[in-house]
This record gives sequence, structure tokens and C-alpha cells, in this order.
Amino acid sequence: MAGRRRWTTDEILDSAAELLRTNTTESFSVRKLAATLGTDSSSLYRHFRSKTELLRAVADRVLLAAMEGHGPEGDWKQRLTALALRVRNAFSQQPQLARVWGRYVSGGAGSRLVMEEVLQALRASGLPDGQIPVHYHRIVVLIAALIASEAGADTLTPQEREQGMELFRVTVLGADPERFPAMAHFARDLRPLQTDHQAAFEEILAAHLAHVEAVVRAG
Repeated sequence: MAGRRRWTTDEILDSAAELLRTNTTESFSVRKLAATLGTDSSSLYRHFRSKTELLRAVADRVLLAAMEGHGPEGDWKQRLTALALRVRNAFSQQPQLARVWGRYVSGGAGSRLVMEEVLQALRASGLPDGQIPVHYHRIVVLIAALIASEAGADTLTPQEREQGMELFRVTVLGADPERFPAMAHFARDLRPLQTDHQAAFEEILAAHLAHVEAVVRAG
């Protein structure tokens, strides 16, 4: 009798990424992945010690794809903005994995490439070496949080999205002006959180980079 096929690490990660397109990270399991591959969980644990380790590896491949062909161009702010947008665009193709990255982070090759580029750009900014780790951490947390927030909206079903829009309209347009005067005043100009994510992403990032620039000048 022929033995079960031996799956490579890349094949396992490909299947995991595909499974995560239609499953949340909570419903995703090594057992479910094993069933998809026609094998048992124990064979997958030879490659990854836990579900978390597997998810980190899948998310890291997105970072690797984002960094493929990337070369630093422009000044340090342009470099960081270009990097952030590359990572954002890569995760927008698979928002479930954006939430994985935001939750677990990763320590693979893709993560190291992103870390190196952020650190090099900050060194080019003129920040003293002693301040670079702090600002590195803040920038990465900001980027991960913005991407994960956008991913949460992108994973909504059309029905969930419409329900959210209706709830927003009722909450904002129906606000009692006596109790919520500011909300009532701005009601017709407010937009749901999932509206125009890219502009918000770029503006929030630009504001933080302007803060870093101010620190450099003050120093």
C-alpha cells in the first residue's frame, strides 16, 4: 500500500494561506488544514510546532512578497511611506493574514527585511542611535494597527457591511441634539470607519513621520 504523500513546507503554507481566505483565524485549525491536504495533524507538526507558529509563517510570506523587488528610493520619509504602502497592499489581498500579523507578529525572513528597511530609513533621518529603537517600535505598531483595522473591515460580508452602514446612519443621523450636540452638528459630514482607508492611512503615517522629523530638528 502506498504511503501518504509528504508535503513540503511551502506546500503546507500555500494550502494554509488558501484556507485562510475563507476562514477566520479562530476557526482555522491544524486539523482542518491536515484534512484539506489529506493527511493527519501529526505530519504537519513535524514542520510547525503549533498553530501560532504556522500562522506566523504564513503571514511572513506576505511580508516576503511585499519586499520582493523593493529597493530604497528617496529620502527617509519617502522610504518609510513606500514600505508601509507595499506592506498594506500585500495584506489587502488577504486581510485574514493582516490580522494574523497584527496579532502574532512574525520572526521570519520577511519580517527581518521589513525591520531592516525601517531601521535603515530611521538612521538616514538623522535620529541619534539611542532614539531609533523607540521610533522603530512606534512606527511598526502604527503600521500594523492601521493594516489590521482595515483588514477587519475588508473581511465583512456584504450583509454585515450593510448592517454596519445602517447602524451608523441610525446612530449618527438620529443622534439626539440635546444629548449629543457635537454629533448632531457634524452628522452629515461624518463617515464610517471603513471609508477612504488609504487616505487615512497615509495621513496618519505622515503625521507620525512629521513628528519624527521634528524630533530630529529639535535634537
